[in-house]
Amino acid sequence: MVRNSLKVKVGLYLAIALMVAVLLFTSLVVHNSREGLLKQAISHVAQLSEVITKSTRFAMLQNNPSYVDKIIQDVGAQSDIDRVRILSKNGTIIHSSQRSEIGHQVDQEAESCLACHLMEKSQQQSRMVGRPRIFTDPEGRRMLGSTAVIRNEPSCSNGGCHMHSADQSVLGVLDIVYPLDKIDRAIRTNTITIVGLALGFIIAAALMVSFLVHRVVYLPLRDLEDGAAKLAEGDLDQTIPVRSEDEFGQLAASFNSMTEALRNSHAELRDWGRTLEQKVKEATHELDIAQAEAARGEKLASVGLLAAGIAHELNNPLTGVLTFSHLVRKQVPDGSPEAEDLDVVIQETKRCAVIIRRLLDFAREKTPEKSFADLNKLIEETTHLIEKAAHADNINIVMDFDEQLPAVWIDEDLIKQVIMNMLVNAQHAIEGEGCITIRTKYHPEFRHAELGDEPIPVAEITFVDTGCGIPEEDLQRIFDPFFTTKGVGKGTGLGLSVNHGTVKAHGGLIEVESTVGEGTEFRVYLPIGGPEATDRRSDE
Repeated sequence: MVRNSLKVKVGLYLAIALMVAVLLFTSLVVHNSREGLLKQAISHVAQLSEVITKSTRFAMLQNNPSYVDKIIQDVGAQSDIDRVRILSKNGTIIHSSQRSEIGHQVDQEAESCLACHLMEKSQQQSRMVGRPRIFTDPEGRRMLGSTAVIRNEPSCSNGGCHMHSADQSVLGVLDIVYPLDKIDRAIRTNTITIVGLALGFIIAAALMVSFLVHRVVYLPLRDLEDGAAKLAEGDLDQTIPVRSEDEFGQLAASFNSMTEALRNSHAELRDWGRTLEQKVKEATHELDIAQAEAARGEKLASVGLLAAGIAHELNNPLTGVLTFSHLVRKQVPDGSPEAEDLDVVIQETKRCAVIIRRLLDFAREKTPEKSFADLNKLIEETTHLIEKAAHADNINIVMDFDEQLPAVWIDEDLIKQVIMNMLVNAQHAIEGEGCITIRTKYHPEFRHAELGDEPIPVAEITFVDTGCGIPEEDLQRIFDPFFTTKGVGKGTGLGLSVNHGTVKAHGGLIEVESTVGEGTEFRVYLPIGGPEATDRRSDE
């Protein structure tokens, strides 16, 4: 893993490149340094050759070889001079700082460079003072040799001390041997120093570049790698830091934008899924309601036809029975057993007539004749009709009206019948002392699935009683015709069915909540809108 790291690769490749470049640079520097030191040594030896040549000229003119020898000895005694010698034309050493070699012939094979100065043709062509040569002595040391030609000048050939003719251009050669130990040591020291500095520079440069690559390249790439790994795992909340404004910073910003877009898309898909699920539930609920309404409608239609037929068949006989019962009652004295029996017959016959009338009302689909009405006043008037009977049964009636409730577009007679049925049912549900609470409330923006998708203004009428309550299994059936939870003789089971149809015809709805032993709450919602809005909802 470390071997494949980007910063390791960059540092390694940079170190190799720098090492090659620095090695080339070091080689050039060492080469130039060696050449410079050699040139300085050659120049120094050439100057020394010229000084010796000029210094010995006078002694040679005076034919004073001891003075020449003295000069050669003094110069050769210097620590940085290996030897100084003067050779004759034929290669014989006539003066030398090393006395043991005086009189010897030079080895022209070993010092081949010197031989060219001993050849007449070369000596005639050479115009150089201090011609250099580099060779290795028997001990293995490198030496720098410099040869200077001693020419036959006119002043010398004309002197009485010399035996040389004027035609002889060269009298001999001055040879100086200079050891290169110091120069070689200086070159080695400089080379080691330069190589050490170069290696230090390479290491420092590699570390600095590795650090820069770590900061500028590796960290952003690692952030991108971590972010991509988190993103692959499904973590859409992962963001990477934008460390700079360069290409890596732009890439990090683009990655964060992509992550945010994915997060938003995922959230939209999740919300869409929830919305779709909710819409499916709502559609299923609406379908169930529609099916229930359709079933109830079919049931109501069938019951209506049956009720109409039965009512017409029973109405005429009951009318006859009631008429003849009244006639017979008039002939029977009050207080007699027969009068009491006839009173029971008349009472029950009237009760049957009321049931038949309700059946006829239920069978007829009366179209509401609507107008704007004060709902609070309508409730108050209807409540007064049963208030005395309720007080007689120790039932208190509480009215809590919303004074901000506007006029409602309703059929007053039908809504009054709804209110009456609700109050009578509440009164029958209370055994002993109790309370009936009637509240109205204005909802400017009421939303319900059965009333459409758009919010509408509605008036809410709430009937709360402290009666016996309705069992949960009966709540789904309370609006069915002839279904009742009252005792025998206390209800026909048509009141809530009629109420449901009336409210539905007004474009509203009825909701109920009940707890056995605590009481029941009915909520009636009636749209407040004018003729067009209310009629449109009732048609739907």
